[in-house]
Amino acid sequence: MRAKRIQRTTFWAAMVAIALNISVIGVSSASQSVYSSNLSTGAAIKIAKRAVKACRQDGFSVSAAVVDASAVLLAQVRDNGAGPHTVTSAFRKAFTAASLRRSTGELAELIVSVPTTAGLQFMNDNLLMLQGGLPILVGGEIAGGVGVGGAPGGQLDEACALTALNSVDESDDD
Repeated sequence: MRAKRIQRTTFWAAMVAIALNISVIGVSSASQSVYSSNLSTGAAIKIAKRAVKACRQDGFSVSAAVVDASAVLLAQVRDNGAGPHTVTSAFRKAFTAASLRRSTGELAELIVSVPTTAGLQFMNDNLLMLQGGLPILVGGEIAGGVGVGGAPGGQLDEACALTALNSVDESDDD
């Protein structure tokens, strides 16, 4: 049974690679990838705070989450007045952007425009194909993902995430 599950996981990893036009460098028996870029907790906290602040300045109460390259949560901030569901959606958008190495907006468009890729959204319970999640690149490699949830539209969530990423530089790495 375990061998079938690993085969199925490997199959879906290959399907994601094909759908996203990326190459699979290596998949271990546990289907985990290892990335060399690191994102510090200090930088993650700054990104999350800046995303919330950017949305607040536009009048939106949101939550923001930042995960590392393995899609493990590093930081999460919920603004006053943000709905309880925004915590989960922010994390899931960050998880999706980091693990699938694409913006969640691109992935949402992909599953609509290429119906055979619709199964991507069901590969893991933490995936969320709604705009508002961006991969974090360090030196051209995926170092993590940021997700924002709670603004009245995914494009607004994504704008806050992008503002946060654009305001961080290497000196922010604590």
